Amino acid sequence: MNATDWPDSPLDAVDAAFHALTSGPQPLLLDLEPLRDGTDLPTGRPSLPALRRWLLKHPRSYEARDAVWRELIRRARLDGPAWVIAATALALPSLRRYAGQLRRGWGGDAYDLDAEILTGFLTALRDRVDLARPAPYASLCRAAWRAGHELHQRDGAEAIPLPEEILEHVTGPRTPRRPWGHPDLLVRRAVELGIVDAEDEQPYIDLRLGNRAIEPIAARLGLPVATLRRRVERIDARIAEAVSDGMLEEATSPQLREKLEQRAKQRARIRAGRTAAPQRLIAA
Repeated sequence: MNATDWPDSPLDAVDAAFHALTSGPQPLLLDLEPLRDGTDLPTGRPSLPALRRWLLKHPRSYEARDAVWRELIRRARLDGPAWVIAATALALPSLRRYAGQLRRGWGGDAYDLDAEILTGFLTALRDRVDLARPAPYASLCRAAWRAGHELHQRDGAEAIPLPEEILEHVTGPRTPRRPWGHPDLLVRRAVELGIVDAEDEQPYIDLRLGNRAIEPIAARLGLPVATLRRRVERIDARIAEAVSDGMLEEATSPQLREKLEQRAKQRARIRAGRTAAPQRLIAA
């Protein structure tokens, strides 16, 4: 396709890019065999357009849909732009439907609405959806709808209820509610006291306060996602305990500081031992 022939609509442009990726001698494919356990997914490596058609025909195959979308989101975050296009294209039937619903009673440019819906979807795809929670696709769709609906409302159009397909099988908030204010300062104080290790401060802030996706952060740190997730959950527990016990007050006794320092040293020894164990096995 020539540059002059490229679609003006952002959603049409995604479809055109998807067609280029899934046609030709080496089309982009998704192997479903590793995803089939506990689902009714088809066998083999169907084309991505065929997979999209299968998902549309099986709207209540929740386990299959969750498995496919977890893999699509993971690949979009870690394996490059082709998978971002693929994931977005598999969601196009829903994104187009939301655009059509939100255009009713709205006098703005349809392409602006398409772009806003697409931006909401891509933001959630990149950072906002937690793959440990159920219904990742519903979370993506909700983010896309919300972005388009906010633009729709800014123009003074009448509010439109959230579509039924998003209400069905949707997730709750990603992170626990924090009962305290200024959480970034609280994390800094926890680091100063040794409740949070210094090397965990930025990953924790990125994940818990910045709502960033965990997969790229784990990859950058050289950690399995499950390991980083457990580490962050343990930090959650330590901070919650510290808040409950008043440890994060400005005045802290020398005895408490010494106790917290000993705990931090113990964590460092455990972490160092876990890192060294694979090295010893390799050397052996």
